Amino acid sequence: MRDRLGHLLRSALASWTATDSASPWSLRRRSLWAALIALVIAVLVTLVWLAGRYETSQVQAELERDGADAVSDLRSSLSRHVQALQALQSEPYALSAWLPSALGLLRENRDWLRVEWRDPRWQLLAHADSPLRAPAFERTPRSEVANDALQACQRAQRFNGPSYSNTYYLPQSDGLGMEVMELCLPQVQLGQLVGFTVVTYGLQELLAERVGTAFGRRNEVSFVEPDGTRLAITGAQRRGLRMFTTQQLLDLPGHTLVLRMDGRRAEPDLFPNVLTALVTGMSIALITVMVLLVKDSRRRLKAERDLAEALAFRKAMEDSLVTGLRARDQQGRITYVNPAFCQMVGWEAEDLLGRNAPMPYWPPEMVDEYQQRQAIRLAGNAPPREGFESVFMRQDGTHFPVLIIEAPLISVQGEQTGWMGAVIDISEQRRVEELSRASQERLQATARLATVGEMASLLSHELNQPLAAIASYANGSLNLLRDPGAQPQTLEDVHMALRRIAEQAGRAGRVINSVHDFVRRRDQAREAVAPQALLDAIAPLVNLQARKLQVRVLTRVEPKLPALWCDRTMVEQVLLNLARNGMQAMDHPDCPERVLVVQAKRTHSNAQKSWVEFAVTDVGTGIDADVATQLFTPFFTTKAEGMGLGLSLCRTVVEQHGGHLEFEAQQPKGTVFRFTLPVVAP
Repeated sequence: MRDRLGHLLRSALASWTATDSASPWSLRRRSLWAALIALVIAVLVTLVWLAGRYETSQVQAELERDGADAVSDLRSSLSRHVQALQALQSEPYALSAWLPSALGLLRENRDWLRVEWRDPRWQLLAHADSPLRAPAFERTPRSEVANDALQACQRAQRFNGPSYSNTYYLPQSDGLGMEVMELCLPQVQLGQLVGFTVVTYGLQELLAERVGTAFGRRNEVSFVEPDGTRLAITGAQRRGLRMFTTQQLLDLPGHTLVLRMDGRRAEPDLFPNVLTALVTGMSIALITVMVLLVKDSRRRLKAERDLAEALAFRKAMEDSLVTGLRARDQQGRITYVNPAFCQMVGWEAEDLLGRNAPMPYWPPEMVDEYQQRQAIRLAGNAPPREGFESVFMRQDGTHFPVLIIEAPLISVQGEQTGWMGAVIDISEQRRVEELSRASQERLQATARLATVGEMASLLSHELNQPLAAIASYANGSLNLLRDPGAQPQTLEDVHMALRRIAEQAGRAGRVINSVHDFVRRRDQAREAVAPQALLDAIAPLVNLQARKLQVRVLTRVEPKLPALWCDRTMVEQVLLNLARNGMQAMDHPDCPERVLVVQAKRTHSNAQKSWVEFAVTDVGTGIDADVATQLFTPFFTTKAEGMGLGLSLCRTVVEQHGGHLEFEAQQPKGTVFRFTLPVVAP
């Protein structure tokens, strides 16, 4: 239309400058003037029509603002109700105090039909019906319609806050009925759930009390279902006028209501008040229209070039993306795909546009699952802009993993017209993750091999004690047997020595098996062991070395200690190592009194675990500060014959059990080594 107007006006300007007054030219000028007058009249009519449209849009905008304000008022009122219920919960939980407060709230809020107090098991403790009307559940027992309230309370308990139920129809004794909604607020004391407060709302009274007085004079306000069914209505409408409608969502925790507001307004006047200003402006515009059209033409050409460049830039940008783009309408039909998406699935854009489920790039074995997922997405039940992984199929039948991120596609009118999705091929990412996992396993295997070397060295270190004990018992037995005057008591000693040899041989075997299981990545066998049993198992070896070093060993076990969940052999080795280190620390001329204390007692506990603490205390020379920093470092030792692996293994074993090994100086001298082990779960 603008092109045609420019052409006509340029022709008119040329006709004004013509000097030829011949009849054909005169007819042409009259035609141009007639066209110009018709165009001006058309412009004036259009302007009047646009003014009417503008007033109509203003009325609609006002109604939408009223609807938004009504939703805001409803939300504020419901928030105040929650605060009032919280104040009710803060009072002492006695029926004599709760009922008067609940009745007071029911008198203040006409839209409340009933208030209930229920325990955590959903048993009714007390209730109060509104004194302003007949009981809501007079005809229908409460137990038959309590399912929605129960679901709301379950959501409220899960989110630790108020939750609203779905609306439902409640028949009344007068033959009528009403739509109601439940509010559930959990009662929490000292972090523990002690009950629920449930309020029953009447939707009709909620509209009348919270919205009708402010917005019901000129509008008809109602709660509606998504299909347009009215649940409750208030307000009045004038007849014979044009009706305007708006709908607003009232998002509540656990439920969403649709508030519809219908208002009737007078039609805009045919000639609005701005008509005079428009005519005056048109008179001035006719004088300057020639110049303006030329400038406008130039601007239009420039805008067209800019638009073409912008479209070309956008097209080039979309074509250069490696991320696939896919747009779908509200029915799930594909409306747009970019080249990256086509290249990803191996199909041409013409083969995909307009297609609906099942899509050609869906694997046949997953069609049902994908159709259900698409139905959930199109119903709006899935959170927007939340990525999820899926599997697509190329045209050649190969499967590949993708990451899909979808968001609502909003038009310039603010309405959702479909869904826009970004599809990313994560095959390479999965391959890199698999390589990383394999590399990590190789690194773990390398670390495990290094640990094997350490454990092999340690094995020879730890087997010395049971082997030395076996040798001692064997030599003692041989000496007794060689005595020609051996008595029957001597044979009993030999039997005892042989039993000790068998015990120490079994102990050496368990040490070897523990190292073998560790090397083969097996879960170490753990069992319930009494703390006293652990100390009794190492007592022969400890006493043997104690007699050699002239050390007095004291064992203190707190009575009634629970059983421990541990690898018995490894924990015995930890106790034996710590006891041996303590006795060797006292093998010094400066230690005339040599006492080693081994004790076990219950220590701190929490909701998940309880612990038992073992402590090995000596009165030796202590540990120097420079040695303390490297005490648990593998292969660090201060002994000429030591290997530096004992304490490192002890800490590893304790930490594998979830405990902690530490040491501190003992006053006035000596050192205390402590470690914790978990108790068997009840």
